[in-house]
Amino acid sequence: MDEEEKKTAGKGRFLFAALFLLVISLAYVAKLADWQILNGDKWLKQADRSGTDTVQMDAARGEIIDAKGVGLAVNKTGYAITFNGATMTAETKNQTILKLVKLLGSRGEKWTDELPITVDAKGNYQFTPDRDKDVAYLKSKSFLDVQSYATADQCMNALIEKYKCNGYSVQDTRNIVSVRYNMTKTGFSISVPYTFADSVDQDTIAVVSENSAVMPGVETKVTTVRQYPDGSIMPQILGTVGAIPAEQYDEYKAKNYPMNARVGTSGVEAAFENWLCGKTGEKTVKLDPEGDVLTQTVTKQPVSGNTVQLSIDSNLQKVINAALAKNVKGAQEYGKKNATPDNPEGKDCTEGAAVVLRVKDFAVLAAATYPSYDQNKLSTDASYYSELLNDSTHPLINRAFNGQFAPGSSFKPSVALAALQEGYITNSTVFVCNGVYVMNDLKLHCWNRYGGHGALTLEGALAESCNVFFCNVGFKTGINAMNLYAKRLGLGVKTGVEIGENSGVLAGPDERKASGGTPWNAGDTVQAAIGQSDNQLTPLQLATYCATIANNGVRLKTHLVDKVLDYSRTKTIYTPPVTQMDNIGVSQQNINYVKAGMRAVVTSGTAAGTFSRYGIAIAGKTGTAQTGTGHSDNEVFIGFAPYDNPQIAVAVMLPHGGTSQFSLGVSKAIFDAYFYGATVDANGNIVIPPAGSPSSGSTSSSASSSAR
Repeated sequence: MDEEEKKTAGKGRFLFAALFLLVISLAYVAKLADWQILNGDKWLKQADRSGTDTVQMDAARGEIIDAKGVGLAVNKTGYAITFNGATMTAETKNQTILKLVKLLGSRGEKWTDELPITVDAKGNYQFTPDRDKDVAYLKSKSFLDVQSYATADQCMNALIEKYKCNGYSVQDTRNIVSVRYNMTKTGFSISVPYTFADSVDQDTIAVVSENSAVMPGVETKVTTVRQYPDGSIMPQILGTVGAIPAEQYDEYKAKNYPMNARVGTSGVEAAFENWLCGKTGEKTVKLDPEGDVLTQTVTKQPVSGNTVQLSIDSNLQKVINAALAKNVKGAQEYGKKNATPDNPEGKDCTEGAAVVLRVKDFAVLAAATYPSYDQNKLSTDASYYSELLNDSTHPLINRAFNGQFAPGSSFKPSVALAALQEGYITNSTVFVCNGVYVMNDLKLHCWNRYGGHGALTLEGALAESCNVFFCNVGFKTGINAMNLYAKRLGLGVKTGVEIGENSGVLAGPDERKASGGTPWNAGDTVQAAIGQSDNQLTPLQLATYCATIANNGVRLKTHLVDKVLDYSRTKTIYTPPVTQMDNIGVSQQNINYVKAGMRAVVTSGTAAGTFSRYGIAIAGKTGTAQTGTGHSDNEVFIGFAPYDNPQIAVAVMLPHGGTSQFSLGVSKAIFDAYFYGATVDANGNIVIPPAGSPSSGSTSSSASSSAR
């Protein structure tokens, strides 16, 4: 082959190679075009459904039990409806959601509905009342990124566009959007399933399974469901479990919580979330190109949460619940018969609260609120929460820990301790009561206003709850010294209990100035000394204060948790230490003087009608606090027993109770339950076993229109 032929052959080979490469390149380009342009959605879906994914596995939430192991918040086997991201198709997602919503609605079942937008009677969108934080999150940059003043209609339009939810009725659109909103909010994906309904009955599961062919991606599973064996025993304290609140997303995300997690949102459930939550597991799921599961392998077993054991005694709690209900109604009936134009005499009594502490460690043995509600009904009846919100008696409030009330004469032992220790009085100091205390233009009547109590020392003044005596003591002692000791006793400060509580209000110059009221004067001091003025205290604080006196001036941290166990309850993981919060700095002699006065209250004084012949030696203090023109007085009792070796301290508050017989009636039921085993029978009556029946006197005591 000559040189020219070689060149020609070389050019041919080059052209052939170039043409071959061009053909190959065009084939790749065509395939890429098919993958990315012509059939991009098809191949993307297939890619999404193929391969191996890690899927979360739920952990059982820890349970809450009482001091004797009785279940307060437990788990039962239930059924849930979930969405699988690997098999749910985009084209049918909205239709599938609507079918499920209608199916569950027809069967009276609840589905997870977190959208803070509702449809009113006229078919208009509106923001759900009392959901300001959720509305703010919906509008935020983290979600819709709309103006803060955007209307419900504007938010819905943005959601409809986001989820391509057109062509449905107003209500159906809202329901579909609600589910899609929550799916996005909780991070729904192939790896993160979405729980559409977390507790449905077995028959509903069967119907869903029968229709699975027309609802791709919908699955059912056996799960654990929160259950309250007695939903009305202490709902305000146990609290609730729900979706992660929008304002806490970042906090829970930092703790590696899945965004679809169910967490404690109030009460004990929230306060002990770290103990109760458990640890999510993982499994590796291998899918074929059609999205069908080939294999599943558990790579990390879920770990159940721990059991939180409270110091609560369920029987004592039930007795107090029944006693509060009985005595509030008793006060109302008494008022209907005895009310005058100026004094309803208890006719307006609608609420009450009581707390019982164990003196040796300030553990809460019972904390009751009336009126109350049923946690089980709250979790199953969508309209029940609205009823509770609109109830004028506010049953959702934990009055035992958060209610603030004028304490009346139950405040007087605190004043006595301050005056004794500061040297303003002794146990033998005498003041004469002629029925009224006069300071310039101020006149404060004793409850025994016609004639008064005559000459009294401290013990007699406590027993008779003499206002004139304590007005004199308060004037001599001064507000600063009174409040110094009151705070050491636990009044006007938080007790340390693990769930939410109010700090109360101690009347004084600083509080008055902060509230923008009139300048403090000497007249305010003497009114504060008898538990009036601006004093507003919680039943929990009153019980803590009483327990501190019973504990000889040492105030411990008030607490609900007795211990934390593992899920099987075989191993103790944590026991809270007994923590000293304060020492009131009063000599034992002076404490004994006040204790003797409190003992006289029940042997010969204002509580003698109920307790003078009671089988256990009790010390206590009654309180009647004026609440304003046209309203009945608050009725209070604090007490501890046995007198010589205190085991429990009690505080009972009946706002507008009218007369002391009803607060004393609740107190007696508490002592009957603790010392004599009283229980509540099937008809709601408090009964004492035949073995123990304490001797007691009449449960009535004379009424008064002034603080005592």
